[in-house]
Amino acid sequence: MANHSSSFGGRSGVRVVVAGDRSTGKSSLIAAIATESFAEAVPPVLPPTLLAPDLYPDTVPLTVVDTPSSLEKQRKRNEELKAADVVVLTYACNDTASFSRLSSYWFPELQKLEVKVPVIVVGCKLDLRDESQQVSLECVMTQLLQQFKEIVTCIECSAATQYQVPEVFYFAQKAVLHPIDPLYDHESQALKDRCVRALRRIFVLCDRDMDEALNDTELNEFQVRCFNAPLQSSEIAGVKRVVQQKVPEGFNSHGLTFPGFIYVHNMFLKKGRPETLWAVLRNFGYDNNLKLMDDFLPVPSKHAFDQSVELTGEAVEFLNGIFRLLDTDKDRALRPAEVDKLFCTAPESPWDDALYKDAAERTNMGYISLNGFLAQWVLMTLLDPPCSLANLIYIGYSGNPAAALRVTRRRAVDRKKQATEKNVFQCYVFGSKNAGKSALLDSLLGRPFSNNYTPTTVERFAANSIELIGGTRKTLVLREIPESEVSNVLSNKGYLAACDVAVFVYDSHSDEYAWRESRR
Repeated sequence: MANHSSSFGGRSGVRVVVAGDRSTGKSSLIAAIATESFAEAVPPVLPPTLLAPDLYPDTVPLTVVDTPSSLEKQRKRNEELKAADVVVLTYACNDTASFSRLSSYWFPELQKLEVKVPVIVVGCKLDLRDESQQVSLECVMTQLLQQFKEIVTCIECSAATQYQVPEVFYFAQKAVLHPIDPLYDHESQALKDRCVRALRRIFVLCDRDMDEALNDTELNEFQVRCFNAPLQSSEIAGVKRVVQQKVPEGFNSHGLTFPGFIYVHNMFLKKGRPETLWAVLRNFGYDNNLKLMDDFLPVPSKHAFDQSVELTGEAVEFLNGIFRLLDTDKDRALRPAEVDKLFCTAPESPWDDALYKDAAERTNMGYISLNGFLAQWVLMTLLDPPCSLANLIYIGYSGNPAAALRVTRRRAVDRKKQATEKNVFQCYVFGSKNAGKSALLDSLLGRPFSNNYTPTTVERFAANSIELIGGTRKTLVLREIPESEVSNVLSNKGYLAACDVAVFVYDSHSDEYAWRESRR
């Protein structure tokens, strides 16, 4: 289970910055929440105010920062806004000009400062508004909400009467700890793709009998894990009834299906309860970007540049099993749709990255072979161990995460022992333009030679399994270094230390200069 700060995406506090025109009630609002009373006279700008952690159910402390309205202190105000977790933007309910300034000045100013945090629009001095000119909050805010997507909530309050003062800061805290934006697309009125992918992984983990439905026992286990309380039989029956009415395919004879699971969580959001969905997501290790938190990724540390990170035998065995599971037509290759299915429980497919697009062996049909599949994972582990470990977990690796990756010993130790435990060897490929570097990489992947020349402008990789004498298999990673990057590579000791062997390519038929350069 994640610790307390992890349960809120790693946050141990929330910084609320209050801004708005002069005399809109900023300082009185802060004083009212801090003292639970109304003062007739307050300083123009209050010092930062720390609210008690137990003021709201999430027990996360809020620091409320007042800001000056004067032009001469604008720089100080801007610094505070840039450091905010959430902005409370005030106007006075008895001053229509201050409301108009929200759209004409304040939101453009926030955009100019690149303040990209939730905004709570607050109408202060509600007790002073002329009731004969009263317009509904919903009416006046509709256009503002449509124009500025960063607005999370609009609320009116009165520091003098304490009306809805606690609610202002409750909504501010909630906007940071339980943000809607990563979860929900307001235009389509549906959960965002990354949220659906996270919920799919959670559903699969909870579906212990793998029948693509959560039975009553599995639902109860899910409920206890996330909320520390079992579901009563009447509650389960109520969930079934609602889902069957709204999403007929959401329940079958085995239990709650994935469409039903999605509907239930979407329903909580539409009821204004994002904290319920976040409780589920954070319990399964997700941060505010809907990726696994670092706490859940015990990546082993390298202590020297000449060490590398590899998959363990346990991880390779798991990946072999995953390949067999996905290869439903048993042709020992994965089609694009099968690869998409592999990563349907990950935030996105890591293999869409340009580094991996053309780095592994494929069949004549362009499908990825078992060798290519394993080599791709080996390459990802070599280049980005945290990404590799995270994706192992996303696709269902349920062993101890710390046992999935290992760090190789230092090259100096291998030389001393005249033996190596490494399974992956990285070879840097140098050479002048049109010398045949890319052709060498293609040959490792079993691709035919092509006369079409395309200059390499960025690093390119090729990885494949090589059988040694005696039947042992190792993975060779070729790393093509563009000619324009050679001087940078040779001057970077850390970069060079990762190289196990270097190859210098030249055109033996026509390029004597390249041959001379390779010998320098």
